[in-house]
Amino acid sequence: MQAPVVRRLGMVDYEPTWRRMQALADTRGPDQPDEIWLLQHPPVFTLGLNGSRAHLLAPGEIPVVQVDRGGQVTYHGPGQLVVYPLLDLGRSGLGVRALVCALERAVIRCVGAYGIEARGDRAAPGVYVGEKKLASIGLRIRRNCSYHGLALNVDMDLEPFRRINPCGFSGLEVTQLADLGVAVPFDTVADDLEQALLAELQDSASLACSA
Repeated sequence: MQAPVVRRLGMVDYEPTWRRMQALADTRGPDQPDEIWLLQHPPVFTLGLNGSRAHLLAPGEIPVVQVDRGGQVTYHGPGQLVVYPLLDLGRSGLGVRALVCALERAVIRCVGAYGIEARGDRAAPGVYVGEKKLASIGLRIRRNCSYHGLALNVDMDLEPFRRINPCGFSGLEVTQLADLGVAVPFDTVADDLEQALLAELQDSASLACSA
């Protein structure tokens, strides 16, 4: 597949960014390049299309946005690296599960270079270190185009995760690279994850999920 255009958007509000993704999926033509957006969001809880508000335990002052991705509730905030792959799946030949696996494998490859052994989970998509969740994944496919994506916890305030059942799992613990002893600057993690994801999208091995 042709290499996507990579955009670094910095710190951007959640809802306008989501609407931009929707608009791109709705209006893109067959020759429009794929894109990958890397960014951060101010504090926000997002609830998936069929998510239960029962998993919002005590959101407090943090806004809650119900969105059109799959999955339950998660948190975004400063210090978390968010990656949105805006891909034409029909053109790339990627299926939805293969894309989920490519996202997981990109995170696993990235953090493996920092000495962190991570894994995916077929029953609960995302990336885990031990039993703690390091990265969340949630996608929407619209007109055969993907949006939403993954969120990797780099160095952030994890307290808001205690106000929810992360991804709908009561008692699920969340971790981040800083707590795993990784003292790599945020922008370097973004560089490394970008390269890992581009490699996974190009690598035919990313089409096969590990168990």
